[in-house]
Amino acid sequence: MNQETAGPEAQRVEPVRNFSVLLSPTPRGARLARLLATEQLRSWELPLSPADQVVAELANNAATHGRVRGRDFRLTLYVVGDTLRIEVTDTVGDRLPRAGGTDPGVESGRGLLLVDAFADRWGVTPGPAPRKTVWAELRLRKPEHGGPCSGAACGLFQAPPGRKNPRQAPPLPPAARSHSPE
Repeated sequence: MNQETAGPEAQRVEPVRNFSVLLSPTPRGARLARLLATEQLRSWELPLSPADQVVAELANNAATHGRVRGRDFRLTLYVVGDTLRIEVTDTVGDRLPRAGGTDPGVESGRGLLLVDAFADRWGVTPGPAPRKTVWAELRLRKPEHGGPCSGAACGLFQAPPGRKNPRQAPPLPPAARSHSPE
């Protein structure tokens, strides 16, 4: 649309911010993903928690279950309006993630349960082969006090326990799987 003919309502008021980095699919790469995401969120003056935990879980899954020697995973952060979207792309597209059980005897499989608890929406977008992207969206909330963003007064909006707030996300390909409770 031509900017000269577009009305003020058609022009984006808030900037779109993004950050993307390739990392090795190792525990060190997963740890670096969390550190880099934390620093990027800090530079954008956004709350760190629970986004740092979501990044840690998705990056750890990519390093553990999406690991192929010689192929990196990608961490991408987007902020559009009041939504932070976290994406982790690995090169094992045929192994789709699933939330594990809550059996106390099992040592792993709880990461996606945490992502589900923290995120307003999350899902998986397959492709292009051999890749898949696991994404999570968290709604940002404005500081209540009007001052700089810090501490619990400036966090990510969380729905009351047991309720999710579905958010409009960029359209996903038809083959995408979405885990978004209604």
